[in-house]
Amino acid sequence: MDSIQRGRAETLRALHDGTLVLPNAWDAASAAVIAQAGATAIATTSGGVAWSAGRPDGHGLTREGLAELIGRIVRVVDVPVTADIEGGYGESPEDVAATVRAMVAAGAVGVNLEDSIAPGGPLHAAAAQAERVRAARAEAVAAGLPELWINVRTDVYLFGIGPAEGRLADVLTRAEAYAAAGADSLFVPGLVDLEVLAELVAASPLPINVMVWPGAPTVAELEAVGVRRVSVGTAIAQSAYAVAAAATTELLGKGTYDALVGGLDYGALNSAVTR
Repeated sequence: MDSIQRGRAETLRALHDGTLVLPNAWDAASAAVIAQAGATAIATTSGGVAWSAGRPDGHGLTREGLAELIGRIVRVVDVPVTADIEGGYGESPEDVAATVRAMVAAGAVGVNLEDSIAPGGPLHAAAAQAERVRAARAEAVAAGLPELWINVRTDVYLFGIGPAEGRLADVLTRAEAYAAAGADSLFVPGLVDLEVLAELVAASPLPINVMVWPGAPTVAELEAVGVRRVSVGTAIAQSAYAVAAAATTELLGKGTYDALVGGLDYGALNSAVTR
């Protein structure tokens, strides 16, 4: 393990001492411009990554394909990179270990591991997911990067698993199991209710990560209730593709180019990926 990667892993850990805001990238160029805009760390988005490869989200990519992408991102940024490995590219602990090994080899210093088996559910039982987390931690140690940040995502709220009144208790049960297995933080997409988040933060043994979108509470509001990590999932990628669609519609329909106003300077973008 080289000193640069170890240093970035330690940096990522230190960033969680406050509230870490993570814009999500989907390729090397998006990661480079996000870093240049001031991001202190880069997280990938599985949806954006899959779309850029012509695949659907939800395990549409391969472990090898993601490792190649992570390697390209690491090459063009000087900040920590954490990889969204979805469900680990396989259900078994051994599958998760193989994926963690590939991500560490590619230069990642963090991973995001889901407890859902498929989009919409079902979820792995807490004990089964804990074994997968334990395998991820053991592999990180074996790969020479014990500092790897493991952000475990639970989709209880995102997919509406179980009765609404029991979801907070379910998440807390999972938090206890995942913490004991070696997780570093808990990602709860689909939950932005500040009162519920305050309860979760107060009771969880792990720092809480939430996903935001237009209309969600601000970073300051989330920070005030104790949320320690904020990310935007596929939102930036969706916005970028919306520009492509709008510009094409305008060009073909009106023969004008107003949707292209405000694009990044060619030279600046080209230099962002020149190493």
